[in-house]
Amino acid sequence: VQLQACGGGLVQPGGSLRLSCVASGSIFSINAMRWYRQAPGKQRELVAGITSGGSTNYADPVKGRFTISRDNAKNTMYLQMNGLKPEDTAVYYCNADTPTHYYWGQGTQVTVSS
Repeated sequence: VQLQACGGGLVQPGGSLRLSCVASGSIFSINAMRWYRQAPGKQRELVAGITSGGSTNYADPVKGRFTISRDNAKNTMYLQMNGLKPEDTAVYYCNADTPTHYYWGQGTQVTVSS
C-alpha cells in the first residue's frame, strides 16, 4: 500500500484547508485510515480516524472543526479543516492499516499564521 498526501499550505487563522490522501497498491486490504500531525518539538498525535465502514473519531482539539471522510471509489481519504488556529500548524500525515501492517504517507505541511 502506498499513500500520497497533499493539500497543505499557508492559511490565515479562521481559514480552511482540505487535505487528501490517495491510496494505491493493495487497497482491498485497508481497514481504518487516519490523519496524524506532528508540530515542531512535539510528538506525533492522532487527529482523526475513519473505519472501512465509515465510523469516525476525532481528537478533542479538532472536534467540531475538522471532518474526516473517505471515498472508497476514488481510494481517497480527506480531512476538511475549518476554523484553523495557529496551534493546528504541523506536518500532517495519513496512515492506513491492513491486517498485517501499518502504512504511512509522506507529510504535508499546514501552517496557520497571519
